[in-house]
Amino acid sequence: MSVGGNDNSEALPESIPSAPGTLPHFMEEPDDAYIIKSNPIVLRCKAMPAMQIFFKCNGEWVHQNEHVSEESMDETTGLKVREVFINVTRQQVEDFHGPEDYWCQCVAWSHLGTSKSRKASVRIAYLRKNFEQDPQGKEVPIEGMIVLHCRPPEGVPAAEVEWLKNEEPIDSNLDENIDTRADHNLIIRQARLSDSGNYTCMAANIVAKRRSMSATVVVYVNGGWSSWTEWSNCNARCGRGWQKRSRTCTNPAPLNGGAFCEGMSVQKITCTSLCPVDGNWEVWSEWSVCSPECEHLRVRECIAPAPRNGGKYCEGLSQESENCTEGLCIQDKKPLHEIKSQNIETASDIALYSGLGAAVIAVAVLVVGVTLYRRSQSEYGVDVIDSSALTGGFQTFNFKTVRQGNSLLLNSSMQPDLTVSRTYSGPICLQDPMDKELMTESSLFNPLSDIKVKVQSSFMVSLGVTERAEYHGKAHSGTFPHGNARGFGTIQARNKAAYIQNLSSISTRNELKTTAIFGHLGGRLVVPNTGVSLLVPHGAIPEESSWEIYLAINPRESSLQPEGPDVLLGPEVTCGPSDVSVSSPFALTIPHCAEVNSEHWNIHLKKRTQQGKWEEVMSVEEETTSCYCLLDPYACHILLNSFGTYALIGEPISECAVRQLKVAVFGCLSCNSLDYNLRVYCMDNTPCAFQEVVLDERLQGGQLLDEPKLLHFKGNTFSLQISVLDIPPFLWRIKPFTACQEVPFSRVWCSNQKPLHCAFSLERYTPATTQLSCKICVRQVKGHEQILQIQTSILENERETIAFFAHDDSNFPAQMGAKAFKIPYSIRQRICATFDTPNAKGKDWQMLAQKNSISRNLSYFATQSSPSAVILDLWEARHQHDGDLDSLACALEEIGRTHSKISDITETEIEEPDFNYSRQNGL
Repeated sequence: MSVGGNDNSEALPESIPSAPGTLPHFMEEPDDAYIIKSNPIVLRCKAMPAMQIFFKCNGEWVHQNEHVSEESMDETTGLKVREVFINVTRQQVEDFHGPEDYWCQCVAWSHLGTSKSRKASVRIAYLRKNFEQDPQGKEVPIEGMIVLHCRPPEGVPAAEVEWLKNEEPIDSNLDENIDTRADHNLIIRQARLSDSGNYTCMAANIVAKRRSMSATVVVYVNGGWSSWTEWSNCNARCGRGWQKRSRTCTNPAPLNGGAFCEGMSVQKITCTSLCPVDGNWEVWSEWSVCSPECEHLRVRECIAPAPRNGGKYCEGLSQESENCTEGLCIQDKKPLHEIKSQNIETASDIALYSGLGAAVIAVAVLVVGVTLYRRSQSEYGVDVIDSSALTGGFQTFNFKTVRQGNSLLLNSSMQPDLTVSRTYSGPICLQDPMDKELMTESSLFNPLSDIKVKVQSSFMVSLGVTERAEYHGKAHSGTFPHGNARGFGTIQARNKAAYIQNLSSISTRNELKTTAIFGHLGGRLVVPNTGVSLLVPHGAIPEESSWEIYLAINPRESSLQPEGPDVLLGPEVTCGPSDVSVSSPFALTIPHCAEVNSEHWNIHLKKRTQQGKWEEVMSVEEETTSCYCLLDPYACHILLNSFGTYALIGEPISECAVRQLKVAVFGCLSCNSLDYNLRVYCMDNTPCAFQEVVLDERLQGGQLLDEPKLLHFKGNTFSLQISVLDIPPFLWRIKPFTACQEVPFSRVWCSNQKPLHCAFSLERYTPATTQLSCKICVRQVKGHEQILQIQTSILENERETIAFFAHDDSNFPAQMGAKAFKIPYSIRQRICATFDTPNAKGKDWQMLAQKNSISRNLSYFATQSSPSAVILDLWEARHQHDGDLDSLACALEEIGRTHSKISDITETEIEEPDFNYSRQNGL
């Protein structure tokens, strides 16, 4: 309420007297005030000497009834002191609409005149809810600067800002590295690992407090290489080898999502070690002069050559002595010629009889040897051998026997003579005159494409199963007549039921290819029973797009011809089409036959270009971000971004490099009802190589006689020997000189995916013999050996069937969508969301990789948009047969980043009725 007047009027209320005296002095002036909610504020004014005090608000006098006045006397001066109070309400302030804030001042009167106090403003206090700028999360390198901006909400009075870290107030006075004074911003001059956390900006005034959104600050550490270790010793004791040195990404180790070290963690260089030379004795010296002790000496030295480079010293004595007087020397004070003569006579008789016995034995051995030699000359020294001499009824013409060196074994340094031999894929049986007539027709002698015979000496046959002949000899015009178009199928059809086993479940060679249409949900392709598969992840193909993806194994004559000692370790695989682009890597699985050891093998991945040439993609031990290779004991899982044709090449870097061969033996009856053929295969230990052999044996009516065995074939240049042992002597016999066959090292080592095939022909003495029991010994000279036990019935209806493949996946060559994956998509998303996010404790995708035995080339995963997803794709490729989700759950629980367990998910979450093996479910 006002009492009249205006801001320019100095008129006083009528009750105030005017008299001379001192001017009032304000002992307390009104302060600025804020109205909180609906609570009025009190303005007070105190002056001395004061006859009267009134408030004027916004230029108008406040009614005297609204004043509360108190009077007192100053004891010191004796002057009158007056103190006045007024209330200002929220309504009064809100009703005022002036150019400035609501204000009040007090005016005091004395006998001398008036005095005015300062103006006190009165405002309604408030604080809005929303921050004008919330702090934003940051990822900064260690020792980098962190600046978090905060603009508090609008308010009266202006809000004060306080920063919290993990809900604890930050006191910049206690930490010189932190500054919070600059316009409400938080500045950390040099980031430390301890500065990682959640930061919140707090704004407060007399009305309320407001919290900003929390900002997560991650201080990461980029990995740094440690120093190189010393070069290791040369791994070869003699000759060319290699030595390596390594370093680790631990200086510092990457932390909180920091970049992994770039570059290679292992370096290898070639080295040459001096070969040790063992010592050898020189010739004995001349005997010395006879000494008084009746002895003379001779000596020799170990200098021919002397041992060096750690070689062995000569074994034996370097000095010899013997009596030199021929009985004339005194022995026990008696001449030697007086020693009893009967001793001398007895010794002479023994020498005589021994000599006669040795002569008789030598003559007997000579007679037996000549007899055997003449018999072999008369029986097998012919130019044309009857077809029954070769195993399995295969027909061979026009070859000469070779009689060089040992005629019982193939010479490992000599290649078999293949220039004129020909082989046919079915048994040739001469059962009637029409059959014999057909033997002269050209159609019979056209060589088929899948088998060839290698012959070195009489009845020594080494068979290799290939699509096309490896060696091409000159065929004489008279050897293979032409001109008759009658087919070989006429003869084979007559005996088809008796010689061909029912292997209809095995794919034909033309079916080593799988296709399916894939979309955004991804899927899996499998070439049945070959170990080759392709996994296309969920989301790799864009939405609303679909492609017909194919996966194929190329014919075994690969266009990739390794150079030198390099070998092709697995099949040549093609996936496509090549113009498909994927947003995340797909996983290609190729089986291999190498015994994995980085000290013995250097394994490379190669890709065929559009021009047909092969270029190296990467070495398995190489650190690269373009692709990733994970080498398991029997397969290589490759993460790629482009389709094409790929192959694995192995470079042996020591003689200890092992190529794993699978040894299998098949058998079938020959055309001659008394003969039984054994065919022994040595092939790469890959499912696809065994698949090829099974396909060929199906055509020949072969039966697998024993479970295949694994042979470790070393790259030490020693040959391979295959022999038949323990044949029942009075039931079966094997043709002479065919019980053992030897194959040169180069023929085995550089087979280039072509199985080695050796054949043996056994003959029954009587048709009543229906059981065969023997052993097949396959061994590398000075190396590994395997024995295959043959215990079978030669009658087809009595034979036991031996399983060909451990995992028969022929029923599901293509799976699309969720059925193709072991981990449900929702669980997979949760894992990725958990591990892709950097964490101050280092529990991120790198830990996930480590728990899944992925410790090399982590920089590849660091470049992916979701490293965890790619790691899980690799897990899916590695566990396509077992689907071991329990082990994955254990790994997650060890990391401690998830509270889920695999057993929490019911079987309905992974509904895959098509699989024929059980699976643990969950996550």
